[in-house]
Amino acid sequence: MRDARHRMWQLMPAFPDLQALNVWLEDRCKLLWAETAHGTLPGSIADVWEAEKPALMPLPTMFDGFVEERKRVSPTCLISFERNRYSVSASFANRPVSLHIHPERLVVVAEGHVICTHERIIERSHRQPGRVIYDWRHYLAVVQRKPGALRKGAPFVEMPEPFRVLQAKILRQPGGDREMVDILSLVLHHDEQAVLCAVELALEAGVPTKTHVLNLLHRLLDGKPTDQPDVNPPAALSLSKEPEANVARYDGLRPAGGARHAS
Repeated sequence: MRDARHRMWQLMPAFPDLQALNVWLEDRCKLLWAETAHGTLPGSIADVWEAEKPALMPLPTMFDGFVEERKRVSPTCLISFERNRYSVSASFANRPVSLHIHPERLVVVAEGHVICTHERIIERSHRQPGRVIYDWRHYLAVVQRKPGALRKGAPFVEMPEPFRVLQAKILRQPGGDREMVDILSLVLHHDEQAVLCAVELALEAGVPTKTHVLNLLHRLLDGKPTDQPDVNPPAALSLSKEPEANVARYDGLRPAGGARHAS
C-alpha cells in the first residue's frame, strides 16, 4: 500500500462512508497486483501470491481490542461520544455504564451484560453539529408509561415503514396511542420481522387494529395460514325470509291493556 499509494490515489472517487472506501481499496490493490510484475519471481504479484497461499499458516482469531470509558446515561437515555449522542435503554437512565470503543462500533455494557450496540459515526468536520443516533426500541418503556409521547417522539421517526404507516392510521382512533404502544412492544417478546410481517398483512387486509395484528402474529408463529378462507354456507342454512329493519313490530309483543308485565 505504501509503495503504490501514488498510483492508487490518482483516480480516487468520492465515498459515502469508510466501509465503501475500504472495499474500493481492496479491489484497487488486487487490480494493481495483477498488473505489476513481481520482479524476482516470474509472473505478477498476484500470481506469486496465489502460489504462496497453500504454504501460509492459518490466521489466528482476530484480536477484538477496544478502549473503555465510563459514561453516565442522561435523563433522556443518551450518552455522548465524539460530539455525537447515542441512545441507551430507558431502564439505564441516570445510571453509569461502560462504553467499549471499537474502530467501527460502540458497545454499551452494564452489570456485566451488553445492553446495546451502535455503529460508530466518524465525522472529521468540526463545523457541523453533532448527531443524535436513536434506537426506538430503547424508548418502549417510556411510551408504555406515557403513550402520548409516541406522537411527537423523535426516536420513533426511525421506525420501519410498516410501523409508521400503521401509526398514522391507528392514532386517528380513540385509544390509538395505547394500542400502537402495545403493538410496538411485541418486538420485546417476539421476532421483529414476524411482527413487521403481521403489521404488513393487517395493512393489506385494511384492518389496522391491535386485535387483528395479534391474530396474524399468532398464526405466523404457529405456522398457520394467514389468509382468510372464503366461507360459503350450505343451502340448508340459507334464510327463507330476510330479516327486516322494523322495530315497530316489537310493539305487538306488548300485553293487551297496557299492562307492564304479563300475568
